[in-house]
Amino acid sequence: MTGLQIGPAVVEDAHAVAQLHVSSWQIAYAGIVPHEYLASLSVAARESMWRASILSGSSALVLAKEDSSAVGFVSFGKSRDPDAGETVGEIWAIYVSPSHWSRGVGRSLWLYAREQLRSQGFERVSLWVLADNERAIRFYTLVGFMPEPGSKQQIVRGGKTLQEVRYSVALT
Repeated sequence: MTGLQIGPAVVEDAHAVAQLHVSSWQIAYAGIVPHEYLASLSVAARESMWRASILSGSSALVLAKEDSSAVGFVSFGKSRDPDAGETVGEIWAIYVSPSHWSRGVGRSLWLYAREQLRSQGFERVSLWVLADNERAIRFYTLVGFMPEPGSKQQIVRGGKTLQEVRYSVALT
């Protein structure tokens, strides 16, 4: 994709990341997560969360921009799963503006994150995906992730119980 710039987000990017986060959720999870929950998502709350994340450095946050507009982001770091070893990284979040789906933005973000995780000594990377999110599962499978047997967990969003499945891929 020409004109795509990828690099670390700064505090001033928190609002753009929050807008992307909310709009991506509202479209990607329509029909999966209750409409009322999606409609209640707050850009201001997400902005506060992303601003704190950038300032704390709790995870890396990388932004994709096209013509200076934010079109996607990825957050990653050490795996938060209690059963993960020291050499397991995690994609904490990866979202692309629906207007840029299937244009290589997600792949570019993944490749950037993969190289960063590799350079930090991680040997494997995992992520959690909603079992009903077929679009995301297709993407993750295309870039090499595979489901981990027995890794399902339940989460509740908007009063609805949803299944998540952990996917992972070797970095070596």
